[in-house]
Amino acid sequence: MNTIPPDQCPAWKKLQAHAGLASGVRLTERFAADPARASRLIAQAPGLRLDYSRQRIDDAALALLAQLAAERGFEEWRAALFDGKEINTSEGRAVLHTALRAGKAAPQEVKQTLLKTAEISTKLRAEKKFKRLVSLGTGGSDLGPRMLADAFADGALDVRFVANVDPVELQRALAGAEPATTLVVVVSKTFTTQETLANATAARDWGCKHFYAVTANTAAAQKFGAQEILPMWEWVGGRYSVWSAVSFAAQCAIGATAFSDFLSGARDVDEHFLQQPLDRNVPALMALLGIWNVNFLGAQAHAVLPYAHRLRLLPAFLQQLEMESNGKCVDRENRPLGYATGPVVFGAEGTPSQHSFHQLLHQGTQAVPADFIVAGIDPVLDANAQAQAAALAIGTSDAALPRYRQYPGDRPSSTLLLDKLDAAGLGRLIAAYEHKVFTQGVIWNINSFDQWGVELGKQLANRILKGEK
Repeated sequence: MNTIPPDQCPAWKKLQAHAGLASGVRLTERFAADPARASRLIAQAPGLRLDYSRQRIDDAALALLAQLAAERGFEEWRAALFDGKEINTSEGRAVLHTALRAGKAAPQEVKQTLLKTAEISTKLRAEKKFKRLVSLGTGGSDLGPRMLADAFADGALDVRFVANVDPVELQRALAGAEPATTLVVVVSKTFTTQETLANATAARDWGCKHFYAVTANTAAAQKFGAQEILPMWEWVGGRYSVWSAVSFAAQCAIGATAFSDFLSGARDVDEHFLQQPLDRNVPALMALLGIWNVNFLGAQAHAVLPYAHRLRLLPAFLQQLEMESNGKCVDRENRPLGYATGPVVFGAEGTPSQHSFHQLLHQGTQAVPADFIVAGIDPVLDANAQAQAAALAIGTSDAALPRYRQYPGDRPSSTLLLDKLDAAGLGRLIAAYEHKVFTQGVIWNINSFDQWGVELGKQLANRILKGEK
């Protein structure tokens, strides 16, 4: 594997020089000079299309970014990911979340767990023994399953999620429920997560006697009193675990068939990511565009704007996926970085976000690249997304208007269009962002699969609770 810092690669230096020349060319000029730009700068994956014609980029920059990826050993790293090599070097682990959705090629333990969760969830939905299911987790053990259930729950079972140690969230999740007809699922790989165990203890104190667990620590779960234990594995990081038994509660909310579709959608994108060249590879292009914006155009933030209420929790999910993965200041060789890595990710669903922070996107002092996510579910939603992307790119040129009514334009965005907003479509979308994050980590020479930055705060909180100084 290449250990040379990316900013010492020949392509990086060429990109710096090219950015200086290209930055003076506005998007309006690019569209005028290339009438086919809107139809040419498009990449297609199964069920997912990326339109990046409104990015401040040209063919020369794209070629240099592909060269940079080659110099950083992208293809070798990609093969190592899918081959189960220990690419999480700081923890000595493989990174095999793609194995969770590999279908017939999945490991036997994964197939067995999928059969078991499908069987149990189907039974719970049909029998109605439990009127409410409450899932206790935090971070990656909560964000993905919560989003999946929020998007596609069909009402067959009342499923709630609790992540905050603030007792109000648990109180609201249990309000109106009866202990005898409530099932609590405790999701924690170590079964020591402070917030999750505090909520589990509070649920038991409330009177709940029915507990399932999703964990790698079977002994601790049994000691707590879990009647059913579903596995987690060390080779799956929390923020990549939505494909596993971590989503048992979500599977109960949406049904086993929809969850299977969710996995198959992600598998479609896995195959696309493995097989397609960079210039037609949707996740890789998303990554290269991000590298261009952050490292060569100076962007420090990235907005995610899903124009679908079902995807309202996607920005929060991607905040963890991107910032916990690539919010690093040290490379794989333990060297401090001299270049930027993960930008600040934020966002909200459109159209409400248009009446909030879009003001900054249009007229703020910094250009913030944006992803517009469109599903073709409503012409009003689609029109608003298209209008916002066009306004950011083109702006206004009416000099008669006062400055406070002028829009500078030339602000980059991409549009991701889902063929269909269903469980498979969401699986494709999440997988695309996962592979984007991985590709950027390869180019930045950082480990996208550890998260040491969250540990110190946990340790200090424990000391404070124990009365230590």
